[in-house]
Amino acid sequence: MAGKSPGFAKRPDYRVEFIPSPRRVRVEFGGETIADSTHVMMARETGHTPVYYFPPNDVRMDLMTPTDHQTHCPFKGDASYWTIRAGGQDAENAMWAYADPYDESAGMKDYCAFYWGRMDHWYEEDEEIFVHPRDPFKRIDVVASKRPVRVVLGGETVAETANAHFLFETGLPTRYYIPADDVHMDLLEPSDSHTSCPYKGTASYYSARIGDQLYEDVVWVYPDPIPECPKIKGLLCFYNEVVDDIFVDGEAIPKVRTKWSRD
Repeated sequence: MAGKSPGFAKRPDYRVEFIPSPRRVRVEFGGETIADSTHVMMARETGHTPVYYFPPNDVRMDLMTPTDHQTHCPFKGDASYWTIRAGGQDAENAMWAYADPYDESAGMKDYCAFYWGRMDHWYEEDEEIFVHPRDPFKRIDVVASKRPVRVVLGGETVAETANAHFLFETGLPTRYYIPADDVHMDLLEPSDSHTSCPYKGTASYYSARIGDQLYEDVVWVYPDPIPECPKIKGLLCFYNEVVDDIFVDGEAIPKVRTKWSRD
């Protein structure tokens, strides 16, 4: 084995967990099922989205060609790579594995992982999943509330309601989803932007124009959320980090810096 990790010596707070998943997971590329396993493992690592790792016996290794490409992780070790060739398509260096991981990550030895976006389809059981695996330790609760919510942007009240749904998501600020009837839609302009969330679905965006100022992609809506999150369907949500303030019960919600902050 590669010995002790130098990364953990410098960052004892860093976390790499390698845990079994009870789900059957399949990966498709080039019209072929290149991995299909009921014995997948999930890596949960500080600052990263979860990653599925497959035992090599459940991977179509006949479609994999080893390459000279390598990367180094101070917490896991040196990763080797394979190019995938299937259905007349190539995905260069799209699969990796740790043949000689550090002691702290020994359980990952020889397990194979794939770059999510380079694959055609991912499935948990018989349902297609998107963006990245859903973390079993992440929770989303959507709760109706009569507490008054007011959103201020550019010095203007752009939304005010006593019929919001509060969305509580592990590790993120509370989000306030507001009915369109309680939003000044005349201040909003549809955007071409879309994002996807494995826990909620695909969001569409609006920009807000206040006077001469355009606030791009400041509010989003899930017109057709995934079945596990139906309560937010059609409701609008403003970025806490971007608007002037969001008031709940008349008190401004404290600002929290996230990757969506713009200052």
